[in-house]
Amino acid sequence: MNGVLTSLAFMYVTLMPVIFAGVLNMVFCKLPILGFMKKPIDGGKNFSDGRRIFGENKTWKGFAGYVILGTLMTLLWGFICKASPVLASHDFFYLEHENKVTYNLLVGVLVGIAYALFELPNSFMKRRMGIEPGKTMKGWQKVLFVFLDQADSIFGCVLVVCIFHPLPVWFYFVYVIVGAVTHIIFNMLLYFAHLRKNMF
Repeated sequence: MNGVLTSLAFMYVTLMPVIFAGVLNMVFCKLPILGFMKKPIDGGKNFSDGRRIFGENKTWKGFAGYVILGTLMTLLWGFICKASPVLASHDFFYLEHENKVTYNLLVGVLVGIAYALFELPNSFMKRRMGIEPGKTMKGWQKVLFVFLDQADSIFGCVLVVCIFHPLPVWFYFVYVIVGAVTHIIFNMLLYFAHLRKNMF
């Protein structure tokens, strides 16, 4: 039991900046600022099947928000961990690397880019299946896509963790599942806070 709790502590402490950045980016994307960046990444273009490549919801503003906020939250978390040896000792990023501003900048940028990039394949696949942006399938397929919607970015973020602290393959996938479940819970809270249009 202690081993499970310790593993969960490592998981959450390490990706806490990602959680904060994800929530803040929801707010950032709704603010009436930098409107010129609220343009779709696919430029409104269609794929060879006549459907949009990624859709309207994947914008340059959202992409930039993940990178900027992911970096800022990682820097902030680095300062917090410096003041709390207990947190630092449970952060995968600091087990083999020194908690320095330059290092945290690198990690923050990589995590932000990974978060944004790994959302795109899922959007691409959903457009191919005719699923509208912000919507999902019905029946058993809905369960699959609800999971993928929450897990896609986590796949990328945990991959960045593995770059700086190699993890067993089985742990990588457990980490993604825990992250996806956490993402689902946060999305429910954001929905009730009127920061999301749909719960899933």
